[in-house]
Amino acid sequence: MTRAAGSLKGRLFAILVLSTGLVWASATVWIFLSTRAEVEHVLDARLMEAARMVSSLVDSQEIDVAVASLDRPELPARTHDPYERQLSCQIWSLTGSLIGKSDGAPDVRLSEQANGFSERTIDGAVWRVYAIQDATLGIQVLIGDNLAVRARLVRDVVKGLLLPIILIVPALGALIWFGVGRGMRPLDDLAAGLGRRDAQDLAPLAADGVASEIKPVVAALNGLFGRVRETRERERHFLAYAAHELRTPLAGLRTQAEIVARTDSEEVRKAALARIVTAVDRTSRLVRQLLDTAEAESESFRVSGDGPPIDLKKFLVENAADLAASARSRGVTIVFSAAGKDARLCVNETLLALAYRNLLENAVNHSPPGGSVRVGWSSDHLFVDDEGEGMPEEEQERAAERFFRGANKSAVGSGLGLTIVSICAARLGAALAIENLVPRGFRASLKFPGPCQPS
Repeated sequence: MTRAAGSLKGRLFAILVLSTGLVWASATVWIFLSTRAEVEHVLDARLMEAARMVSSLVDSQEIDVAVASLDRPELPARTHDPYERQLSCQIWSLTGSLIGKSDGAPDVRLSEQANGFSERTIDGAVWRVYAIQDATLGIQVLIGDNLAVRARLVRDVVKGLLLPIILIVPALGALIWFGVGRGMRPLDDLAAGLGRRDAQDLAPLAADGVASEIKPVVAALNGLFGRVRETRERERHFLAYAAHELRTPLAGLRTQAEIVARTDSEEVRKAALARIVTAVDRTSRLVRQLLDTAEAESESFRVSGDGPPIDLKKFLVENAADLAASARSRGVTIVFSAAGKDARLCVNETLLALAYRNLLENAVNHSPPGGSVRVGWSSDHLFVDDEGEGMPEEEQERAAERFFRGANKSAVGSGLGLTIVSICAARLGAALAIENLVPRGFRASLKFPGPCQPS
């Protein structure tokens, strides 16, 4: 699944702003809830203190209940604070008559509860009331608090939080944008440096002094540069080798064709035509092996992964069919010899076919007329033997070099057979080994890590 492209800086800015806003909003909700609970607790405590104070004044006779019961005077109320105006007091006799009340207190009884907290709705307003009943004096003190005042107090606290947010958020956004820009500067510098590079410059980027978050990007780019450099080097070598190796047979073809055109001798003509056929065969094989080399080195085979199980006997016999005619024309017999009839390998079939075909072709070309080529295998091993003259030990270390043909080279050889086998073996995770046989002959073998594991 692909995501829509966009500015990394913009995304980071949005994430930071949204995260900050979410944290601030969560803090505001938490402060609102905690403030409301704390305000209710404080105001409830105020109701209790006020009720006890009035009851104490009555008990100390600073408020004359008897006179109050006759005149029903208004109790003095403190009105210094807008939040205190809604704190109302009533003094009721136990017989049910209103003895006195504060300014702004309703005439309706604030609570029917004898003692403690209660809530009551009067004329659409909800009151929180604390009651104290004194049986000795025969009175009940009711102190009420309008809950609308409490809600307004909490709202004012929240407004006090929201106002700084409204003022600070733009400044905070600007600071976040500036910080993101500063933080992204190393990435901008890296992009600018890459933009100034020449297309031919594949030197690795310097990792010293690079921010730790960008080091993986630098390492990945350096790995990419290295792979591109290797690919370009392989292509350059491929073109150089192809130009060098094709130049000789093509020049020979031209020479032999001129001989055929100019000579009147039938024997010279036949000899020249035979050389042309040999040169064409060699050129054809060279072109095919160059293509095989390019295929073996291609990026599609960078990792030697497992493949479906390959029945080695069937695979080796079928892939030898293309060379059977060539072997018969040279009087060479291909013999199959298995150490394990049901041997199977789990490797890439294309790479194995490239390696095996070149091993077999080399063996056929180096075997003398009337000789034989022996193909053997087991559950983790594949070898091809010929009856040729072998390879001197001092040349064996160079056997897999490109275009190295050695002293005992064949007429149609190009020096790429073992090179292709070596490349394929490395991709397959196998080991290529070569050795001379006694009394004569040459063996090339591939040793694999192991047979297929049962599923």
